[in-house]
Amino acid sequence: MRQFLRDNGLSVALFSLFLISLVGQALTGWRAQAEELQLHELPAVGLTDYLASGHFISAVFENWESEFLQMATYVLLTIFLFQKGASESKKPDEANPEDEAPSKKRNDPDAPWPVHRGGLVLKLYSHSLSIALVTLFLASFWLHLAGSTRRMNEEALMHHQPTQTMVETLGDPGFWYESFQNWQSEFLSIGVLLVLGIYLRERGSPESKPVAAPHATTGH
Repeated sequence: MRQFLRDNGLSVALFSLFLISLVGQALTGWRAQAEELQLHELPAVGLTDYLASGHFISAVFENWESEFLQMATYVLLTIFLFQKGASESKKPDEANPEDEAPSKKRNDPDAPWPVHRGGLVLKLYSHSLSIALVTLFLASFWLHLAGSTRRMNEEALMHHQPTQTMVETLGDPGFWYESFQNWQSEFLSIGVLLVLGIYLRERGSPESKPVAAPHATTGH
């Protein structure tokens, strides 16, 4: 167990923080909805029912959607675009190992099995990261849409108004407002980190260049 935690400490810490935050969101969201229902003189719902409510589903996947969009976009943009001086950018004036044809490593015993297999399997594996991130974004977007539709319908029933479909929610400015307010913050944060990383350092972090590296040094 000690060896496992040492080798996987970063992912264990991040996923633990994720679960703690998700539980915190669920409990505080449940309390917030209970207060809202009380204002309308309606009975509070149980925690289990709240977890299936539009209020919770919409809020969770609204944020997941923006995170996976940010990561997918960043992975794809770094294929073609450069940022001189950034540790996360490829070097614009020389060959980069990321661009090397994987077929050259077909006989390397340590290479992943799709490299040995070749063909369509290798082609898909060569883009598996972006495929996974785009899939997660689309799934989160759909769940955000479904959750927002459920939330709007729950509110409509409280006010004795007609409900709407997911297609109608797609045309609702409120739904896109939720998405864009998260998208803009994600793109801003990754852009700020990219540019600050040119001039600022964090000793010991692989996300930073070495402290003594010149500002113009690109990549690691």
